[in-house]
Amino acid sequence: MDVLIEYLPVLIPLIVLEVALALTALIHVLRHPNYRFGNKVFWCIFVVIVQFIGPIVYFAAGRGEEE
Repeated sequence: MDVLIEYLPVLIPLIVLEVALALTALIHVLRHPNYRFGNKVFWCIFVVIVQFIGPIVYFAAGRGEEE
């Protein structure tokens, strides 16, 4: 438990960044119907389950063209 408390100042910003990134990606997935590949359900599951990397992959490769 002491080790966790020792790393807490590093972990809190990472957790906040992950939650903000995941929420931003989820909101974008739910609002926009166009994707390069996959569908809305696939991207929602991918963003939530593959933490930290999932939202980055969505914004880099999965997001479709804006209309």
